[in-house]
Amino acid sequence: MNFDMMKQHNLKNNLVILFLITLFAVTSCSFTTTKDFDDDSDKDQVLIELITYVIEQGHYDMKEVDDEFSQSVFKDYIKGVDPIKRHFLESDFQEFQAFETLLDDQIKNKNLLFFNLTVERYKKRMEEAKGFYAELLEEPFDFQKSETINTDYEQIDYAKDKKELKQRWREQFKFSTLSTYYDLQEEQAQRIEDGEEMEVKSDAELEAEAREITRESTENYFDTMSDLERRDWFNLYINSFVSQFDPHTNYFAPQDKDRFDISMSGKLEGIGARLQKQRDNVKIVEIISGGPAWTNGELEVGDLIQKVKQEDEKEPVDIRGMRLDDAVDLIKGPKGTEVTLTVKKVDGSTQLIRITRDVVEIEETYAKTSTVERDGDVFGLINLPKFYFDMQNYTERNAASDIKKELERLNEIGAKGLVIDLRNNGGGSLSTVVDIAGFFIEEGPVVQVRDAQDNTEVLEDTDSDVIWDKPLVILVNELSASASEILAAAMQDYERAVVIGSKQTYGKGTVQNVVDLNRWMRNSSFGDMGALKITTQKFYRINGGSTQLKGVASDVAVPDRFSYIDIGERDYENPMPWDKIDAADYKVWGGYSNLEEIISASKARLSKSAQIQMIDENAQWIESQRKQNLFSLAYEEYKEEMIQVEEMTSKFEGISQYNTSLVFKSLPYEEALMTQDSSLTEKRQRWHESLSKDVYVEEAIHVLQDLNVDKNSIKLAARKD
Repeated sequence: MNFDMMKQHNLKNNLVILFLITLFAVTSCSFTTTKDFDDDSDKDQVLIELITYVIEQGHYDMKEVDDEFSQSVFKDYIKGVDPIKRHFLESDFQEFQAFETLLDDQIKNKNLLFFNLTVERYKKRMEEAKGFYAELLEEPFDFQKSETINTDYEQIDYAKDKKELKQRWREQFKFSTLSTYYDLQEEQAQRIEDGEEMEVKSDAELEAEAREITRESTENYFDTMSDLERRDWFNLYINSFVSQFDPHTNYFAPQDKDRFDISMSGKLEGIGARLQKQRDNVKIVEIISGGPAWTNGELEVGDLIQKVKQEDEKEPVDIRGMRLDDAVDLIKGPKGTEVTLTVKKVDGSTQLIRITRDVVEIEETYAKTSTVERDGDVFGLINLPKFYFDMQNYTERNAASDIKKELERLNEIGAKGLVIDLRNNGGGSLSTVVDIAGFFIEEGPVVQVRDAQDNTEVLEDTDSDVIWDKPLVILVNELSASASEILAAAMQDYERAVVIGSKQTYGKGTVQNVVDLNRWMRNSSFGDMGALKITTQKFYRINGGSTQLKGVASDVAVPDRFSYIDIGERDYENPMPWDKIDAADYKVWGGYSNLEEIISASKARLSKSAQIQMIDENAQWIESQRKQNLFSLAYEEYKEEMIQVEEMTSKFEGISQYNTSLVFKSLPYEEALMTQDSSLTEKRQRWHESLSKDVYVEEAIHVLQDLNVDKNSIKLAARKD
């Protein structure tokens, strides 16, 4: 299958799925293995060969794998292994540097010497840290001593020796303990002020409590890191290599591919519970509404799953101490199968719970709709978190089919205009984008896709039916990416919608395919080889411009909390460039008689908004806070810094206290569902409360009320030439 995705800005390189294009096919090449290897290095070598072959054959913009390439791999990999420089020593780094320009050759030759060296050294340093962390947390910290900690880890050097490294750990522990100590002091002072009956603790007792919390947190960290296996580090190494071709080419290990599939479809087959590792236990942290565990009613949040027994097995498997991913693999399973869980209940008792697995829908994935009432008029608002679809069967539930139903329901109640909220939508299926765009125009091109050979395909809406011919506003922000940008750009180019939001959207204009690497394996004893997400195409607006780097510029640009933060495609180290091709053959919609006037009026109105000015000021303050990297480890100085932060936080509380006076309600069909589902009721109430404080939604409704639709101009304008 063919997908488009973006990588989030965090250390775990979480992936946000963006969109489906076509089936990827590569000419025949098969890797045959018959020997049963115990050493993962053999599988790793085959994996390197497979991935290198697929990239060479299919990448949109193949780079030269040379010494410069090697240096980039080296930098990213070492940073990924030890991001805050509290494991490797300067001598380790110098030893690693001997390989800095050799990794291109090692990759070509499937040589794992550098990788093996770094992993073994990391494990050694981890064990050394385990040996001294308890000692550093044994004695009270002196919060009167004037010292600081620098958290700009990219700029600091590696520790020269173990003594200096130990000192860095001590500073980190002290910083963590100081933060908790301050919170405990504030909490106790507040409880005393509120007149609560309580045992007042001394400064020494609060310090000891804070230090114990740091110790527990550190033990959890070491437990988590101890769970990592060679395959986890090798995934990091491979991704340091493939991401050099562009930021969105990534390797998916088998379990990562499963999570990708679930994220894309919003569905899984299992018991319907979210799990978390807690020391050696697997803890229930949420029961998914409507799922098998929810229907069964025996599992509770806080329960610990100890053993898992499949229906065709005599004995259960003890999952205590097991990696969370491996435990999850045992608990989930095909629809209709039964699993028996040995559970330690929150009351301390042990219970056997039998659950029949089923398809679980993750409600947060799907579109949701609210009506908006203002001055007697009713409008619709659809929030679309992503352009989801079922990867096995597109005719199953997807974003387009859901949006169509919601539009029909809004038409039934006589809604006069529509807001589509694409804020924070990272994308998804391109097919759903084309279908959704078609609901608002009679027919015509929606997006252009070009491959490495400069072949361009124009994807069009060929259905002449228009489901929604009334005013339309699209909300975006800096995290609206890829498929979101396609829909916003198409509606903007057709002059079909007013786009309100950030100065520009994310700026991701490349297309990725997810390639199953197992298709090249014959008689393999290695098991699942995972998949490769590879950039194979770029997409372009129907006006010919790429959304790559530049994104979509809003018709009405409004500051938000992300305005001054480096976020988006342009902030990666090696993004593809912006370019332009010929425009597609299209005519503007032409249904609005006063579009330019309304856009100008909206800009003028927002420029005078005290709420928008406060949001802008808050965004600037957030930027200044993110730049701070030197913190005091003395209590009084730290307290002063926190008081200033709290004062600024208090100043900006007005942002969340804003009230639009708009009235939000669920559609009638959902209100009926809510009578049977208290969880859904609570979620919708929280959402409606959030919307009622949203100045961007308020402005969208202003625009909808002011837009005039000329019904006589619509049909002619929507047709292609």
